[in-house]
Amino acid sequence: MPASRIAIPERTRPFVHGLFFVLAYVALDWASYLHPMYGLNITPWNPSLALGLVYWFRVGRIAAIPWFAAILIGEGVVRGLPATLPMTLALSAALTLGYGGIAEALRRHAVGAVLQDRQRLLFWLAIVLAGTLLTSGIYIALLLFAGLIPVGDGAVAMVRFWIGDWVGIVVTMPFFWLLFDADDRLRAYLLRWETAAYAGLAALMLWVSFGLGGAGEFQYFYLLFLPLVWAAARQGVAGAAIAAFALQAGIIVAVQWQNLVAVTVFELQLLGAVLAAVGLFIGAVVDEKQRVSDELRQSLRLAAAGEMAGALAHELNQPLTALSIYASACEQLLDRGETGERLRETIRRLVQESRRAGDVVQRLRDFFRTGATRLERVAVGDLLAAAAERFAARAAEQGVAFQVDPAPPLALLVDRLQLELVLRNLLANAFDAVAELPPGQARIRLSAQADGDRRVCISVEDSGPGPSREAAAQLFEAFQSTKASGLGLGLAISRAIVEAHGGSLRAELGDHGVFRIVLPSEGDISDAA
Repeated sequence: MPASRIAIPERTRPFVHGLFFVLAYVALDWASYLHPMYGLNITPWNPSLALGLVYWFRVGRIAAIPWFAAILIGEGVVRGLPATLPMTLALSAALTLGYGGIAEALRRHAVGAVLQDRQRLLFWLAIVLAGTLLTSGIYIALLLFAGLIPVGDGAVAMVRFWIGDWVGIVVTMPFFWLLFDADDRLRAYLLRWETAAYAGLAALMLWVSFGLGGAGEFQYFYLLFLPLVWAAARQGVAGAAIAAFALQAGIIVAVQWQNLVAVTVFELQLLGAVLAAVGLFIGAVVDEKQRVSDELRQSLRLAAAGEMAGALAHELNQPLTALSIYASACEQLLDRGETGERLRETIRRLVQESRRAGDVVQRLRDFFRTGATRLERVAVGDLLAAAAERFAARAAEQGVAFQVDPAPPLALLVDRLQLELVLRNLLANAFDAVAELPPGQARIRLSAQADGDRRVCISVEDSGPGPSREAAAQLFEAFQSTKASGLGLGLAISRAIVEAHGGSLRAELGDHGVFRIVLPSEGDISDAA
């Protein structure tokens, strides 16, 4: 559990957090002190820096004090103070200031999560590469000045120190970011069965890569991409971070197990960094796609809620009118001194109508927030009549022959308001399609018939030209509209609503417009619910 989750008094909390950080930093420094060059802090992998960056990013500049202390303690405990005390202080200060600058740059320019999308991911990689290069140059220059590194090995030491630092950050910082995440996402991902599955696959691929490929220059190393791609594709950046950290730890264990030379270790670390970067980019793309999908779904819901508001406004007319009538009746009864059953019955009906009005508003709120539906048993004929009622005046005004055929005596289990919305949308499109036709040629027909066993087909036909084959291919896609002022959401929402009811909505190609809705039937209208 992160230190921030432990109940600590407010006054001592910064000190305790700093102490936890120092202990964790030194422990990581000790665990990663492998193949050191000249016994210095030049190793193939420095994950402790990633912990420091995340800590600085979370708490701010105050992190400089415990980070400096951790680096200084590591020089003494892990490396036995290879330099003089003044030089050790200078080296520790250079690392603290250099990597603190990287953390400060990330804090200033990274809005929200550092690894939230590809743009932030690229920015993070650029800052890490440039910052570690600059810090490495200063650090190696100090070591050369102190005579701890031969002048001829300065370039090699510079490259190795830089690679070790940025590899450690790139591979492990996303994992530590999740570890200190306030939403505790790491635990949620670790408890999933697929996390255990790709961890098992990672262990298998590590064994194949090092057990079989160690003698052949690791020709099977590319197999490590399999668990990483799986994790990134399923869990986004979080999955990629977990898989990259696990693979890196496995590579280090395998390196120690096979006693590989330092040059080979650096090559493997470069491959590991590329592996992690590819996984993170895949994860970022997956996360972006999921966010876009969620935003589109919310946009569709908001557009549908707007349409539902119109339907509900019409629906509210009846209970509100009834409330007004019953309230007036109560006043008249009270004026006449009525206190008996008539008054109680009127009040009872007033309460029922108020509940009905509240229920209508609640349905809009539920749909607006969650897309929830409320199913009820509705006669097909009643559904068609309610949808067609609003278009009677429009048909007379435009000179359109509007025909509503008798419906079969069947019932549907649907959200009546949502299905009325779908039918009204189709009818509105039909009226638009015949608007330019001369009088006597504009016709619209609304009908329903049984369609096989326990299914009902509702048809909306018009005498307009109908959609072309090219237009029909994109007819139900969001934001595709043939109207100058249309958003292109009506048919997309309509299809989503019909499919949520277990049905289908399609357009038929022909010399006129035809839309058909097929829904499951609940049997004869006289059957018990």
